[in-house]
Amino acid sequence: MSSGIALIVGLGNPGADYEHTRHNAGAWFVLNLAQSIHTTLHFENKFKGLHSSLTLHGHPVHLLIPTTFMNLSGQAVNSVAKFYKIAPENILVAHDDLDLAVGDIRLKFDGGHGGHNGLRDMIDHLQTNKFHRLRIGIGHPGNSHEVTNYVLKPPHRHEREEIETAITSAEKIIPDLLDGKFQKAMQDLHTREK
Repeated sequence: MSSGIALIVGLGNPGADYEHTRHNAGAWFVLNLAQSIHTTLHFENKFKGLHSSLTLHGHPVHLLIPTTFMNLSGQAVNSVAKFYKIAPENILVAHDDLDLAVGDIRLKFDGGHGGHNGLRDMIDHLQTNKFHRLRIGIGHPGNSHEVTNYVLKPPHRHEREEIETAITSAEKIIPDLLDGKFQKAMQDLHTREK
């Protein structure tokens, strides 16, 4: 088993109504990555998600976007992980993060779910929080009562551009993540020029 990332997951909600909403920032990351490496994600019923299996920078890797709703995304991740015998510590989950400013992006290992229903369900299904997260900042509405409405709306155009820029810069650390060079990947990502 490789010590690096073997499964890259992008969290979001399925369907056209949610496609461009802030909550789908994780799915945007995987879609962007798939596009840049010229691979296509295909729906696989057994995985409850859009999936691609490929070799990237000399490593076998799987891309996954669950097609369940966010609060059930652990089912899809667990299905792929079990089928391909991928340990939780070899999984990277890209997700939106209210606690980071728009366009900020951070790499993290383990920790709680921070109220994120997708992470909560993943922790429940994998029975551990020992997986890597790519936290994509979407900002906070400023009032906790407005959070649900906020994450289920599209970002303003300039915010979307900042998120896209952050996603593109995060793609540059993928080779290090596949190699298991997590400290280097984290340092490179967190010290990048804004």
